[in-house]
Amino acid sequence: MVIFVDMDDVIADTYGKHIEMYNTEFNKNLPLAHFKSGEVWQNVPEMHQDSIRKHARTDGFFRTLKPIKDSVLVLKEICQKHEVYIASAATQFPNSLREKSDWLDEYFPFISWHYRIMCGHKFILKGDLLIDDRTLNLDKFDGNTLLFNSPHNAHDNGHERVSSWNEVGNKLL
Repeated sequence: MVIFVDMDDVIADTYGKHIEMYNTEFNKNLPLAHFKSGEVWQNVPEMHQDSIRKHARTDGFFRTLKPIKDSVLVLKEICQKHEVYIASAATQFPNSLREKSDWLDEYFPFISWHYRIMCGHKFILKGDLLIDDRTLNLDKFDGNTLLFNSPHNAHDNGHERVSSWNEVGNKLL
């Protein structure tokens, strides 16, 4: 199969980084469990929301993300069986293209630059499966889809959900 895998909140913990930065900036201790649905900025006082919206434009934001649990191990196994591409909307934020590339080199060196698609719209992708956390991307994909769980998509429907990389591995390996 030809499989496309999103980065943010699929293999890279963007949501967690926003929470970490918010807690540091405002001397809070909000756990992930506090965020039942919506974007991080939608779950904090209005006077703090603009700060969170600026995180992704901060130097080093994408470079310092943590990998989603088990994503490295499971994706490495999937790459041995299927043709895997990383497909990330890396052109939205000025720093993200370079930082995401460097991040992939560190955590996913087994996926060479030949298999990395840094794009805007993902509807141009043609393959068998797209794993993404945004229904906006999944809705327009012609192949099969897996919606990777995140608080921001808690109320989204219409796609098969996966909540972990072990679950993805069970489906694809």
